[in-house]
Amino acid sequence: MPGVSKEQIQHAKEIDLLSYLQSREPHELVPSGPNEYRTATHSSLVISNGLWHWVNGGFGGKTALDYLIRVRGLGFVAAVETLCGVRASPSFSIQPVKTPVPRPFALLPANGNNDRVIAYLRGRGIDVDIIKRCIDDGILYENTRGSCVFVGRDVSGVPRFACVRGTFSDYKQDVTGSNKRYGFCLLASSGSRSVVVCESPVDALSAATLAKMNGRPWENCNYLTLGGTSPLALTQFLKDRPEVGDVTLSLDNDGAGREGTRKIIEAMRGSGHNITDAPPGHGKDNNEFLLHFIREQKSISNPGRRQAAVSL
Repeated sequence: MPGVSKEQIQHAKEIDLLSYLQSREPHELVPSGPNEYRTATHSSLVISNGLWHWVNGGFGGKTALDYLIRVRGLGFVAAVETLCGVRASPSFSIQPVKTPVPRPFALLPANGNNDRVIAYLRGRGIDVDIIKRCIDDGILYENTRGSCVFVGRDVSGVPRFACVRGTFSDYKQDVTGSNKRYGFCLLASSGSRSVVVCESPVDALSAATLAKMNGRPWENCNYLTLGGTSPLALTQFLKDRPEVGDVTLSLDNDGAGREGTRKIIEAMRGSGHNITDAPPGHGKDNNEFLLHFIREQKSISNPGRRQAAVSL
């Protein structure tokens, strides 16, 4: 090809976007989660696990070459020259950065029972049958430290993600090597066209519990978590399950949750999905809403107790 050699093209194709930005434009990298970045110029462009996805653009890729062409608008030759240092000043010539080899994903060792996990989630108002369903499905268990481990599986059932939630503290952490494209998901008991999207597993289980307490068939809906507000898990879920057409966004009722919801709705406009914005009806998140709902139900069933509380 005029202007660049085959060797230069091959070299350009081997440079991933994270290495390029770390080397030449570190100011563009904005950490947004464990092993995840966004760019300062495009807040909806997410870099994770060696790949990048531009939500607002509706596409993604792996290499810096794809990024320079599709996002920055450079021509092929100009992009290759930028990456290889052709016609670039010495201060701009790129030196590929060697990134550490990521540790493989593996589930944490399990405890002999799930007693602490069940007690903790029951204390958060989660329905016991829903908890047991998660345990039976292999998406929830107790690790050797007595913490909750929520597991995300791919469409074949292979574990790809896990996050830990302390039962005696506010400890929260994704397991090393987790792929955020496969969030914790309580699947419907049979094929369903609906998915409720939450930020965290506790909020997803709270949404299912609220549905059950209100007499709705919670088993007929999928409950997916994003592990924040990044749409990666939702994008993968809808790709793997094209039959799902109804998406209910129930992210946190705070600044980050509302902004995340707005960006997802904007990115999915024209996708053909029926999108509903349904933030928690009370409090910051679905678990706060559930606990409020439980307190209200107890007050209704025991008006004398409510009157005494008012008198106090």
